[in-house]
Amino acid sequence: MGRITTYVALGDSFTEGLEDPAAYGFRGWADRLAEHIEADHLQAGQPGLRYANLAVRGRLIDDIVSEQVPKAVELGADLVSLCAGGNDILRPGSGPASVAKRLEQGVRTLTEAGARVLMFTGFDLRHVPVMRLAHSKIEVYNLHIHDIARRYDALLVDLWPMTVFRDARAWNADRLHLSPDGHRRVALRAAEVLGVPVDADWREPYPVRRPPVWTAARREDLRWARTYLGPWIGRRINGRSSGDGALPKRPDLAPLTAADR
Repeated sequence: MGRITTYVALGDSFTEGLEDPAAYGFRGWADRLAEHIEADHLQAGQPGLRYANLAVRGRLIDDIVSEQVPKAVELGADLVSLCAGGNDILRPGSGPASVAKRLEQGVRTLTEAGARVLMFTGFDLRHVPVMRLAHSKIEVYNLHIHDIARRYDALLVDLWPMTVFRDARAWNADRLHLSPDGHRRVALRAAEVLGVPVDADWREPYPVRRPPVWTAARREDLRWARTYLGPWIGRRINGRSSGDGALPKRPDLAPLTAADR
């Protein structure tokens, strides 16, 4: 696409940047993408980027479309990234078609407002215990996302075939959120889709390491279930979210500063 002067990121914990710590909280792929865009502008001697991130952990598709999308329209951004529906898909009883219908409403609203929309498919999580149970639902949802992107001429970052994300080093210990390096690689791929030059390759393989001993791997699975899976299920049963009471980290368009890096 052409020169990007304003960028607004919408979504949940993936876009908020959880588990990619920074001095100001969490960085994440969207902040990193904004930095790549900014660097490209400065390299060309152009004014910098103004950037907002409205994503909040735990948000469902209805929250994102009804609250974040209108704010992005109000801000009048050139580029809006929209990744939503993952939290819905992981909940029992949710249907990919109904979630996709709501996502399409958000894409249509943003497109009609004149923004170029950057969309994302879901990851292939068949290698993750428990998450593999949602594999088929994510796959079907991804088909809807491809169709929406095509019909609204949206840019698409297809995360599903990126085999580098099948390595545990791309993920945080909770197996739900990306590691800092995982966020770095998503930002590089998104920059590639946008045509923004970068100095690294998201395809770079991780160093080879020996697989863990079976018994050690099972002990780690049990520790993960106690530490992360149990609390996650408890929140779902009690109707709570990790983002209850949380606010967007960058609610308004503003230039990037040295503190953002």
